[in-house]
Amino acid sequence: MHALAVDLGTTTLAASLIDLTSGNRLAKVGSMNPQRSFGADVVSRLDHAVHSPDALRQMSRIIRVELRRLAEELCGMAGIVWEEVGQIAIAGNPTMQHLLMGLPVHPLAFPPYRPLHTKGTWLMAEELEWQGDAKIYVFPMPGGFVGGDTVAFLYGARGQGPGARDQVNSNIPSPVPGSPSLFLDMGTNGEMALVDRDIIWATSAAAGPAFEGGNLTCGMAALHGAISSVRIKDERVKLTVIGAVPPLGICGSAALEAVAELLNLDIIEPTGRLRDAAEISSNLGGRVVLYQGENAFVLYRDANRLLLLTQGDIRQIQLAKSALRAGMEVLLQRACIRCEALEDVVLTGSFGAVLHPEWLKIIGIFDESMVHTTRFVPEGALTGVERAFAANDGFEAVENLADQFRVVPLSGTPLFETLFLQHINFTST
Repeated sequence: MHALAVDLGTTTLAASLIDLTSGNRLAKVGSMNPQRSFGADVVSRLDHAVHSPDALRQMSRIIRVELRRLAEELCGMAGIVWEEVGQIAIAGNPTMQHLLMGLPVHPLAFPPYRPLHTKGTWLMAEELEWQGDAKIYVFPMPGGFVGGDTVAFLYGARGQGPGARDQVNSNIPSPVPGSPSLFLDMGTNGEMALVDRDIIWATSAAAGPAFEGGNLTCGMAALHGAISSVRIKDERVKLTVIGAVPPLGICGSAALEAVAELLNLDIIEPTGRLRDAAEISSNLGGRVVLYQGENAFVLYRDANRLLLLTQGDIRQIQLAKSALRAGMEVLLQRACIRCEALEDVVLTGSFGAVLHPEWLKIIGIFDESMVHTTRFVPEGALTGVERAFAANDGFEAVENLADQFRVVPLSGTPLFETLFLQHINFTST
């Protein structure tokens, strides 16, 4: 028997095929969410769905078709037929899960912003217009903007133990059991959760798709041809590209790394301004060009392609990082916890590579204490879905975890707005 695990992201999709007997992952695929034609974020898609029943139907149809396509691709990679997939589990934010199931989205679009279902939902394949008799579990949605992907992320990451720390820094000590922990998904919706004993304070900061390569001039998902790393040394720009081919665009982790590098070199000011070429004394000044009326830094150029990091891209990253930092501080204040008290900070997201905590300190999301307690968990939500299959408890533990969530709304919160403006600049380096 086989199972399909799905991370239903706003910008990117990820799916894997699991052998339920061994628990092994047989194959994994990803793609861009086709709903992006209706808007880059959940607010845009909600607006379309609220005002047009036809748009809701279209978004439901195209995501079902794309997930079915990914499933067929996985089956082909593993050498099995679709009928051998008996179980499916899907985790996404509440908007993505509502659109997938074709549910009315009015409760999400208007106060008090609540999902139709907070518990997990069981479906049959035919209810998503798929063939076969597979049973489908859609993860719980604790709040209007905190959904199954956050639940899955916590479920997977909390069970990984200190060995996961090797992905960032093997010298980081293991957290004391019961100590405060912060879980941060740096995706389009910026979901985060602060775990304090038996309470999980959670919120969503609407960071936008910049961290996943969306809304960037040359941004793309972390797929074949994406720049995954940008290093600048001795006035030379060194790029790493997924697949070791000529680059097609830049993914989220590389964009953050590029901004951090340029901040360190004072080519980007703490205010976020990209300096003019004449203001840069090194040869890197020759890489600053005027593009559509604003400054841009040339990452790559050949006869066919020009890849840039523009002033507008930098502003998108500023807005995203400020939203995340402000959301984190709101949760900390709600739980009456100081940032320095965090014993464990866990990152995930569809960046394309490990996101080094030092970069997040440079751009102003983390402070010094968080740098030394951070670990990165790749494919956080997808891993959580896979671990839930392995538990073989009918997703009971997932439901129990979701019951611990206390959702903190940020929309219209004066504290959040104040903190957002306070953190809009990058850290001075």
